[in-house]
Amino acid sequence: QVQLQESGGGSVQTGDSLRLSCAAPGRAFSHYALGWFRQAPGRESEFVAAITLGFGTTRYADSVKGRFTISKDSSEPTAYLQMDSLKPEDTAVYYCAADDPLPYGKNWYERFLYERVDIWGRGTQVTVSS
Repeated sequence: QVQLQESGGGSVQTGDSLRLSCAAPGRAFSHYALGWFRQAPGRESEFVAAITLGFGTTRYADSVKGRFTISKDSSEPTAYLQMDSLKPEDTAVYYCAADDPLPYGKNWYERFLYERVDIWGRGTQVTVSS
């Protein structure tokens, strides 16, 4: 059963922008962390960014710092990934994942860095052409 719903992917050109959305199924997720991963054809899944819905603490992969911005709406709850200055190497299926950060304290983000999360969406395709 799909518990997260991604949307906002599409086909764009180099330098364009997209905004992805990740919607959680209910307010029970309002204290969770939501994160984004991406997987290009023939490649392993790569962590992109994550945010806690409670405090808004963020974490980014070095490859997207300065270009991507993750934000949240805790009331819905939803996470957004604003992607600017897109490059062909950003082409991938983007997946959203959720985790409860409270049991892990300061190290909550490691669950995302090492992909130790169990709640996923089915992905949205992002294609960037030159």
